[in-house]
Amino acid sequence: MSRTAFVNARLLDPATGLDAPGALLVEGEAISDLGPGLFAGGVPDGIPVVDLGGQALLPGFVDMRVSIGEPGEEHKETILTASRAAAAGGVTAMVCLPDTDPVIDDVAGIEFIARRAREAKLVKVYAYAAATQSLQGRELSEMGLLAEAGALGFTDANRAISDALVMRRALSYASTFGLLVIQHPEEPSLAAGGQMNAGEIATRLGLAGIPREAEVMMIERDLRLVELTGARYHAAHVSTGAAVEAIRQAKRRGLRVTCDTAPHYFALTETDIGDYRTFAKVSPPLRGEMDRRAIVEGLADGTIDAIASDHRPQDQDSKRVPFSSAAHGVIGLETLLPLTLELVHNGRVGLLPALAALTCRPAEILGLEAGRLRKGAPADLAVVDLDRLWRVDKAALRSKSKNSPFDGRPVTGRVTRTLVDGRTVFTLDEA
Repeated sequence: MSRTAFVNARLLDPATGLDAPGALLVEGEAISDLGPGLFAGGVPDGIPVVDLGGQALLPGFVDMRVSIGEPGEEHKETILTASRAAAAGGVTAMVCLPDTDPVIDDVAGIEFIARRAREAKLVKVYAYAAATQSLQGRELSEMGLLAEAGALGFTDANRAISDALVMRRALSYASTFGLLVIQHPEEPSLAAGGQMNAGEIATRLGLAGIPREAEVMMIERDLRLVELTGARYHAAHVSTGAAVEAIRQAKRRGLRVTCDTAPHYFALTETDIGDYRTFAKVSPPLRGEMDRRAIVEGLADGTIDAIASDHRPQDQDSKRVPFSSAAHGVIGLETLLPLTLELVHNGRVGLLPALAALTCRPAEILGLEAGRLRKGAPADLAVVDLDRLWRVDKAALRSKSKNSPFDGRPVTGRVTRTLVDGRTVFTLDEA
């Protein structure tokens, strides 16, 4: 069984609060040993040594919201190209949404994703299944069978489950089996036809607005249903202060509620749309500065559990059109870490809590054995130069699509090596 010693590392494990110089031993596919005192007397002969030169060694990131074009829109992204981008971003496990073509609402869809991930042989790729058949919001999918096949949760992707009775049934069924229901929190009749956040900028640009209230109204309705059913509920890509406060209060009441946000909701605002920049068109839309600050505060106090990339690749033909016709979405697998570290470098969030939102906390929500530095755990690791300065260049990103609103942005912190099950799947020098 192959062994590799990583020495002269800054060990960072958000799950245990570990932040100390030390070493880590990988044996086969697992972490064999780690700690500040490991190899204090030197590494035994015969074990290959990787000297990290003081760089951080931490658990690989768990990205709980990724759209992949395959099957159906392989011209935008494939499992292979998304896996390459994920590896370059330190993401060792990602969960893809079911809004593919065909929709992932049967066992064959789950098995297809698993097979293609095995063929790519890079990062671990999981899938959510559709909460309702064909994402139509009417009839529930076979949630029990899909969970047995490996679905990590149930969601209608970027469509809200808007019918309260259907949502109640989904939560009741999920509660019986301990399953997770994930909502795109946006009241669809309020958001219909909207292109960006409602307000002065939308008015000036002549674009239909989506009010902030559309998000919190859906969440508040769902929280009532969670109280009714006792189910596990997750609000995806939260973007408003009102939604964060509603979730904060729900947690205080002991409801089984979690949520995530995405970097564009704390790194950008509606002003970044500028003169109709379609690369800044996302769903839910970019909000104002006060909402952006509320998202940062929600991350700082732990109300927001996870940061997901919300990676949604779009080709040029989908973005280089008038704003009202452009598709929603940005790519984000390779910028997930440096944008999160902006919160740390700006003094808004501590290093370990920020990293917890990328590692152990999403892993706990999804029930994955990931996101921790622990003896016997899978050797899914990221080596990070926390202080490396670089500039985002969309042309150099590995995603098949290039729809990044962060092109040209100076950032700090870069992944230099990624390991999955002890195999090196990315090194920056080879890029």
